[in-house]
Amino acid sequence: MVAKDKSITPVSTETDINAFLQDAKAMTQAKEKGTGRLFFAMDATFSREPTWDMACHIQAEMFLATDQIGNLTIKLAYYGGFNTFKVSNWVSNSAQLLKLMSSVRCEGGKTQIARVLNYALQQARQQSIDAIVFVGDCMEEDADHLSDLAGQLGLLGVPIFIFQEGSNTTASKTFRHLCKLSKGAYCRFDSGSAEQLKALLAAVAVYATGGKQAYLDYAKSNKIAGLLE
Repeated sequence: MVAKDKSITPVSTETDINAFLQDAKAMTQAKEKGTGRLFFAMDATFSREPTWDMACHIQAEMFLATDQIGNLTIKLAYYGGFNTFKVSNWVSNSAQLLKLMSSVRCEGGKTQIARVLNYALQQARQQSIDAIVFVGDCMEEDADHLSDLAGQLGLLGVPIFIFQEGSNTTASKTFRHLCKLSKGAYCRFDSGSAEQLKALLAAVAVYATGGKQAYLDYAKSNKIAGLLE
């Protein structure tokens, strides 16, 4: 279990949320409806086990939320255990995604964020990816190497959206930097901010699929329109 640093706020403030959504807004000005491709990666190591079911439930609701606006094709990836790294095919059916996600269980092991970014980089060079979402709580790798990979993704126009669970300071600093280099956005959550995570994850998915107007429609119907003008 990763120890929490009580010197920082464990959940993003309203200002952080607004900044996150403003960053997302800047990247989605001319997106055609129904053309989204999202690479969704998860840390499935033991440190996330206490809130794993909650996080998976929220992520599942994010997938379901995109059904109303068009085709969001998602490639699901996760790491955990000793050198375990698995990636699904590109899937556009929410039922398939839910089935894939429900089969994942946490196992002890080190983080493999570089492996996630390397794989995403290879995919982006072969075919377009609209965004990367990574959900994790810690970082046990070389920050310079991760930064190089994030910068390369940024050059290809692939933003990284990172949702950090908890308040590990090393991870927070690195995650923020990766998002900045890729022109993405960062947000932190914990077990008490389920609705916040659900709204923000859904926002990214809706953006990837339909762009700004699709998000505004989604936000209005879900009473979160105030988060983005």
